[in-house]
Amino acid sequence: MARKNIRIGIIDYAASNLRSVEKAFTHLGAEVIVSSSAQELNTVDALIFPGQGSNDSAMQALSRASLVEPIIEFVNNDRPFLGICMGLQLLMQSSEEGIEPCLGLFKGKVKRLSGKMKIPHIGWNQVSLTRQHQAFNNLPDNSYFYFVHSYYADPMDKNLVLASTDYGGQFASAISSGNLVAVQFHPEKSGSIGLEFYRNFLQFVKANI
Repeated sequence: MARKNIRIGIIDYAASNLRSVEKAFTHLGAEVIVSSSAQELNTVDALIFPGQGSNDSAMQALSRASLVEPIIEFVNNDRPFLGICMGLQLLMQSSEEGIEPCLGLFKGKVKRLSGKMKIPHIGWNQVSLTRQHQAFNNLPDNSYFYFVHSYYADPMDKNLVLASTDYGGQFASAISSGNLVAVQFHPEKSGSIGLEFYRNFLQFVKANI
């Protein structure tokens, strides 16, 4: 008999938004596993990489938990994956925020937002789609989502960019490749539209497992 619920794994590396992400997916009917065990996370249908904090502390936490290679393998095997905030930035090769190398799944660098604007960028801002994706189904273009960040991912391959946001200049607020989607904003802090984004992601997972 087929399983009724999608199994979502949330990477536990002491990021402060773990429980709010877990609560949102549980509310949507998913079976959620919050874990720092690579073996346990390998059993899920989709992996969520949430995150707040700094580049170096996040990468060091992933290294201590022996999660770096399992995350890379999960993505390279084209399994459904969602990165949130730091979970987008760490997909790049390096960051201006620190000295630790990022995961290097995509060529590119994490850069500091323009000094002309108040940093960190905190609050609601528009997300403008550059192409269609199931994660944004039925969400109006230029919808407002909630941001909390001082850095942004700048992928070398601009075809990765799924959406952009203007804050002292345009930056990539979402990227996608295969079964991977990653966003700079926090859906779990974005009210009903953020919950709808998570609902869409679950439908995306169902269609790709």
